[in-house]
Amino acid sequence: MVRLETMREKLAETRFLLLKEISAFTDERLNTSVPNSWSVGQICHHLYLAEIVFTKAIMYGLAKNSDQDSLPKQQPLHILTDRSVKIEAPDVVAPSSGPFTRKKITRMLEESREKLLDALNNVEDELVLSVKAAKHPFLGNLPLNQWVETVYLHEQRHISQIREIKTSIL
Repeated sequence: MVRLETMREKLAETRFLLLKEISAFTDERLNTSVPNSWSVGQICHHLYLAEIVFTKAIMYGLAKNSDQDSLPKQQPLHILTDRSVKIEAPDVVAPSSGPFTRKKITRMLEESREKLLDALNNVEDELVLSVKAAKHPFLGNLPLNQWVETVYLHEQRHISQIREIKTSIL
């Protein structure tokens, strides 16, 4: 089991890399469309929306009673970083068409991260994250500690996508 402190470090590390990647984009380039992909601004908006939804799922899972006889099973999460596997974003996390400014995107990402960290900071015993779960739209009944992992793995997936876009438009 990945410890909560390690998850916080991974969250910070991945967010740093994301912000570093988008720092090279002007607002115009941030909104440049590329074939078969969202713009970088839309990717960042999607990450913001997803983090809000993931945080709500974690909070929901923390609030509900846990059935100790049916502990959630750990799921392999490598699919989240495998860009050869196409995953259609549910409508709730589909980005708007923009336009976006880097300043606004940065502010939104800070807001969603603050909400996630607030939720995690209210966890008194991190063991609860491995015994409580919430349903993930693609992975099924997912332990809350893996919900946290999905945040940074999902960001890693999209950082790779941003890097691909970067080479084609910058």
